[in-house]
Amino acid sequence: MAYFTRTRLFHDQIKKHIRTGKISAINSKGLGKAKIPIPSPNDIEKSLKIQEEIVRILDTFTELTAELTAELTARKKQYSYYREQLLTFEKGEVEWKTLGGIIIKTYSGSTPRAGDPKYYNNGTIPWLRTQEVRFSDIEEVEIRITNFAVENTAVKWIPANCVIIAISGATAGRSAINKIPLTTNQHCLCLEIKPQEALYRYVFHWVSLNYEKLKGLGRGARGDLNSSIIKKYEIPIPPLEEQERIVDILDKFDILTTSISEGLPKEIELRRKQYEYYRDKLLTFPKNPAEA
Repeated sequence: MAYFTRTRLFHDQIKKHIRTGKISAINSKGLGKAKIPIPSPNDIEKSLKIQEEIVRILDTFTELTAELTAELTARKKQYSYYREQLLTFEKGEVEWKTLGGIIIKTYSGSTPRAGDPKYYNNGTIPWLRTQEVRFSDIEEVEIRITNFAVENTAVKWIPANCVIIAISGATAGRSAINKIPLTTNQHCLCLEIKPQEALYRYVFHWVSLNYEKLKGLGRGARGDLNSSIIKKYEIPIPPLEEQERIVDILDKFDILTTSISEGLPKEIELRRKQYEYYRDKLLTFPKNPAEA
């Protein structure tokens, strides 16, 4: 019964009886009208055996997903621990510089007028918003703008492999790396890192580690950051060889814990889809023998 109540068939039935208002709800009378398929209804013993086998299969999928989720939680804690350890240095152990001191250039952007087709219709140019800055690599964006938008607004092209920091409101302090050239709105600050000073991925891991501290530097009612605050923030600069070692370790954890194409999140998503597929198949029966 519990598994069946999670199916689309069950939800499609009760939707007909939901009362809408300030709060959508269904009462016991409406819920009682939902029908549940009972395999082999004329043979109770056979019916229960079939139900037990269906439950056994779905329990297996549920347990596997739970194990993977627990594994992901453990790896995230491990990642946080090693990141903290690898990016902590004793006083005088390494040179400290400001973020402004290790950049070639900073970039920001603009928001073309919303709804204006000249700026958006059939656009091909990636345009990043702060809600897409989520401590990860950015290889695709949700919105694209036109060449007209780039030529007629303050939008600017940003080269690949910049460290992007959100500087506005609820997103302030979050970071990402753009793996493709793109444009952004005005609430993203993009740092092009001097390769002779620091690896951009090392800077990304440092900025991600310091998310809460950076966010705490926000000003005004919305807690906004700005270019001046970001560029004054200090970062330890070990030799490039040590930066490379640190990045190699943290990137492996990053892939394992956040990648939707390689890591545990992908595995969990695949198992979830597999579970839903088999649940719907196992809990779908013909209404009568003629439909079998």
